[in-house]
Amino acid sequence: MSRTAEITRNTNETQIRVAINLDGTGKNKLNTGVPFLDHMLDQISRHGLIDLEIEAVGDLHIDAHHTVEDTGITLGMAVAKAVGDKKGIVRYGHSYVPLDEALSRVVIDFSGRPGLEMHIPFTRAMIGTFDVDLTGEFFRGFVNHAGVTLHIDNLRGVNAHHQCETVFKAFGRALRMATELDPRAAGTIPSTKGSL
Repeated sequence: MSRTAEITRNTNETQIRVAINLDGTGKNKLNTGVPFLDHMLDQISRHGLIDLEIEAVGDLHIDAHHTVEDTGITLGMAVAKAVGDKKGIVRYGHSYVPLDEALSRVVIDFSGRPGLEMHIPFTRAMIGTFDVDLTGEFFRGFVNHAGVTLHIDNLRGVNAHHQCETVFKAFGRALRMATELDPRAAGTIPSTKGSL
């Protein structure tokens, strides 16, 4: 069963193409025009063992907001398409990831109900030229279009780069766990309701 998807999403603000293979090895080709976002997407791909291609052209002459948000939206759409009817998936995923002094926890549920609880007490407003507020915009776009519930907690950290990187690494690992196929649950929907 192929768990791949390709989504192209074009607006007046951004043109984005995402290709994904949930059963990959972490290969990626990323070009959003926002270098720090590319670095974070690389974490998702490598630590989630997800093959990922993202090409984005956005209105960066204004700022990175639309590009980051719309990349999250398009990635969410691609994940939803690749995971399909959710038969046989684990459904839930979680991960704790440290990086030096920083530690983050991410928990995800492929519930069909979009929801984001995110608590990252960033120690500064900018990571290089990247506005840390855009982290929330990325994940909000993702959950609304992937149809997942996502809890993100940075438990400690002093270096804002480390705080953000642990979040994206943990997200990749949690995403991998949740979308894994459970051989004991082959062909079944992981819900007592019979649908997600």
